[in-house]
Amino acid sequence: MRVGLTLYGSLDGQSGGFRYDRRLVDGLRDAGETVDVIELPRRRYTRGLLDNLSPSLRDRLQVDVDVMLQDELAHPSLLRVNRDLPYPVVSVVHHLRASEGRHLAGLYRAVERRYLGGVDAAVCNSTATRATVTETGGPPEDRTVVAPPAGDRFDPDIDAATIDTRAHEGPLRVAFVGNIEPRKGLDTLVDGLAEVDEPWELTVVGRAEDPSYVRRVENEIARSGAGDRIDMRGRLPDDELAAVLRRSHVLAIPARHEGFGIAYLEGMSFGLPAVASAAGGARDFVTPGETGALVDPDDSEGVTRVLGALARDRDRLARMGRAARERYEAHPDWPETTARVREFLHGVAGDGGVAA
Repeated sequence: MRVGLTLYGSLDGQSGGFRYDRRLVDGLRDAGETVDVIELPRRRYTRGLLDNLSPSLRDRLQVDVDVMLQDELAHPSLLRVNRDLPYPVVSVVHHLRASEGRHLAGLYRAVERRYLGGVDAAVCNSTATRATVTETGGPPEDRTVVAPPAGDRFDPDIDAATIDTRAHEGPLRVAFVGNIEPRKGLDTLVDGLAEVDEPWELTVVGRAEDPSYVRRVENEIARSGAGDRIDMRGRLPDDELAAVLRRSHVLAIPARHEGFGIAYLEGMSFGLPAVASAAGGARDFVTPGETGALVDPDDSEGVTRVLGALARDRDRLARMGRAARERYEAHPDWPETTARVREFLHGVAGDGGVAA
């Protein structure tokens, strides 16, 4: 089978979506499939919409494949072009732009509805993402497959005894991992931690994606008076990030929406309970009170309750840390995920039935 993948930017990108696409391509190639990657220049949203008027883009997509994967985040440029493509199109959906809650959410929703209504099938990273796709006019469930990413970026060698010992050491050590942008909810975490009476420390790892939002967070840190307990580390190489996670007690990313939330699963590989977003796909693997907690968008009081309770009850922190590690170990690995997608693509391409 000859497969195409169209995406914005480079397949070498470091965000969770790029890592997903890259591992999918590697897995398909390892299984003997041919995969051609078409990298489109990153666009501002409105500029991407104008690509639909470009004959050169249409010509570039006239390739010899049995099925074309499209990273859904490139949907602005593909909205109309898809009508003229000679092969079935399968959208790879990490999360919908309309789910980010921005001021243009209405526009995003209308455009994504039209895009998703024009694809033949969809690969979704979570059950929540699949539900959103079908509700937004995308393919029905029997033309979709849920294929979650694996969280084995680090796969650390850590045992229950180490998790237990760590849980009883020092102030509560909280890690935040993600781009510094509104959707990730760092402001909610800072506000929530500021009200925790017990000792705590916060390490923030991630690229400053939105300068105005970074300034907002810095102002909130200054107002909280907790600046001496918050370490803004910026983006780190994997070995340094692994060191941060290994010494932390909890991974907290109270995002406004996460299609899946691969960072939560990567934290769980280190035995870290996840304080995760209730909006999106984390509920597929974060069980409240067992492997972490789910908090609503902007619920800083919920963050305070969860982290305060863990800071006070270290036996509970240890139990949840062990359960988080066990949940990570039970999660599908990349070979399982790519095998499921491969079977699905063969069905879409006409080599057999579509497996949902």
